[in-house]
Amino acid sequence: MTKTLRLSTPETEESDRFARFKLIRWWDQERLGRARIVVVGAGALGNEILKNLALLGAGRLFLVDLDRIEPSNLSRSVLFREGDSGRSKAEVAARSVRDIYPGMRIQWLEGNVQTDVGLGVFLWADVVLAGLDNRESRLFLNRACRRAGRPWVDGAIEQLNGLARVFLPDDGPCYECTLGQADWDILRARRSCNFLTREDSLLGRVPTTPTSAAVIAGLQCQEAVKLLHGLEPLSGKAFVFNGLTHESYVLNYERKPNCFGHETPGSWTGLGRKASETTLDELLAVVRKDLGPDAVVAFDRDVVHGLECVPCGSFEPVFRQLRSVTEREAACPSCGLVRNPKLVHGLDGTEDFLDMTVTEFGMPPFDLVAGRKRAEERLYLFDEDARAVLGPAWEEGDLNRRNAT
Repeated sequence: MTKTLRLSTPETEESDRFARFKLIRWWDQERLGRARIVVVGAGALGNEILKNLALLGAGRLFLVDLDRIEPSNLSRSVLFREGDSGRSKAEVAARSVRDIYPGMRIQWLEGNVQTDVGLGVFLWADVVLAGLDNRESRLFLNRACRRAGRPWVDGAIEQLNGLARVFLPDDGPCYECTLGQADWDILRARRSCNFLTREDSLLGRVPTTPTSAAVIAGLQCQEAVKLLHGLEPLSGKAFVFNGLTHESYVLNYERKPNCFGHETPGSWTGLGRKASETTLDELLAVVRKDLGPDAVVAFDRDVVHGLECVPCGSFEPVFRQLRSVTEREAACPSCGLVRNPKLVHGLDGTEDFLDMTVTEFGMPPFDLVAGRKRAEERLYLFDEDARAVLGPAWEEGDLNRRNAT
């Protein structure tokens, strides 16, 4: 079949905001309009990413950020205004991009991507874009996207410099492959000897400018456009930009043979349930019906069952994810010593809290859990949470087209 080339005219350009894009022969505006995109972070990079996606006519977005707007954000964030101080970054950014492109359907979440976002969000996505400022969140995102089998585009800026890179869920290098010993030392410093979060490390600030954010976010969005159109992305490589000299180069990464981040994506089964309406006992029963009476439930996230103070002989139930429990919170109210977190990694049926719902236990909605019996594993999705979690970005049939069994 011969494809007819449609030339734009002043009349068509006046009525079509995307007419100039369509002059690119391979451009598919409808594909961008249908695209499912997750954006993690609404800071300097995130603002530029969101602005670009709105201008490009991206159709459906899920945005997550845990911070609130401060005056220092106003010099680097095009979507924020003076009167927004103290408000959620995610909420304000979502409102502003809808002003740029009213056709965008965006759902925002004020929360931590590591603890508050179920892996179903990544299963839903076509591509994930990250505007993060710490290694720990990148490490989580890398493993989440590998688990879901989705590509993600990372960006990083400091002063006038920056880099953009793409990681695919294939046999090539992942983010974890790029980490050196100094990176792992920084990650370990973020944790206490009990693996609790050290709050002081949150106080660091990275010096950035809106100009470097614009350069790197532009490259990230361009890579996302290439991914969505089936063009060859910058996979397993980094575009490194030196803003002082305007020199740039492409850095090639190599896969580390023993990298723990290379988890093979698996097929999943929809539970037809909500996490808030499913008890742990019911979840275990589903897994054992499929895999046998000795199967167990395994979680991708560590949950703190409780905090134990050995000298005082006390135990406080907590049921929160380990990443959300700080060293300060773990201090014993009686003696002041840091208590030991008792962690839960899965369920084998002997637990005394199986009557709790999955939400009460500390898991986010729309999450994936695993059922395991020796070497066999099956993944289960709380798919009934999809509509509430994704809001206006959700369409019936979204998950039917994904990697389901």
